Amino acid sequence: MSKPNIGFIGLGIMGGAMVSRLQDIGYTLTVLGNRDRSNLNQAIARGASEAATAKDLAQASDIVMLCMGTSDHVEGRMRGPGGVISGLRPGATVIDFGTSLPNSSRALAAEVAQAGGQFLDAPLGRTPAHALDGLLNIMASGDKAAFDAVEPVLKDQGENVFYLGAVGSGHTIKLINNFFGMTVANAMAEAFAMADVAGVDRAQLYDVMAAGPLHSGMMGFVKAYGVDNDPSQLAFAIKNAAKDVGYYARMAEDAGVDSIMSKGPLAALSDARDHGQADDMVSQMVDYYVQRFKG
Repeated sequence: MSKPNIGFIGLGIMGGAMVSRLQDIGYTLTVLGNRDRSNLNQAIARGASEAATAKDLAQASDIVMLCMGTSDHVEGRMRGPGGVISGLRPGATVIDFGTSLPNSSRALAAEVAQAGGQFLDAPLGRTPAHALDGLLNIMASGDKAAFDAVEPVLKDQGENVFYLGAVGSGHTIKLINNFFGMTVANAMAEAFAMADVAGVDRAQLYDVMAAGPLHSGMMGFVKAYGVDNDPSQLAFAIKNAAKDVGYYARMAEDAGVDSIMSKGPLAALSDARDHGQADDMVSQMVDYYVQRFKG
């Protein structure tokens, strides 16, 4: 059985790795990038076709995949005379792999359905290194028949592929997941900074904490920088973390509730982003708290 033609928009670090994986296993791709052409050029050198517009990409694709930074970016590529929706093939499926606002996904799903296609939100877990090996966690939601049709493609990209129900559920769960993770990361970062203030050893603090029920992978990622000076274990930039926690708070507001727990990490991540640490990794929030405590 022949593989579907795939259009992929957004070849950043994660998207580039995903495209590389798809090419490794024989998919035909049409690609569309942004300002940084490094991954785009690599994909083209391996046989991908470059589209001039999102509309052109959609016209060449059975499945359109987007891996972009914000809901605004996704909406910009989807809508308008040169957008995906204007060129969508009848019966085509659009998959948003980014971390977007659930209400944005629901609105786009309705517009895609009106154009004769299907829309899935399918945010990702794990890292670009996992993407290269087809080992992502994929949190998909939307029309079940559409999911069933593209599940084999998703399983070529992910080790754990979850179907989570109605459109928007994937992004909802991803935002809750990232809120929790960034809250833990910030708590651990402050704990290391407080150890400095209190005159105790960071490594000893971590060893005690990790020996009990508090232990988690996220704690270990922050320890990799806070103790071992290796920020690469948590390859997630502070600016992206601030965006995701901000989306979580906005999701709560849209639901008519006031998130209490997100206020601390959102304030800290936003302040760090705005004062020179936007491109630092989240584990480097340790430095932010150290500087805050120094006054």
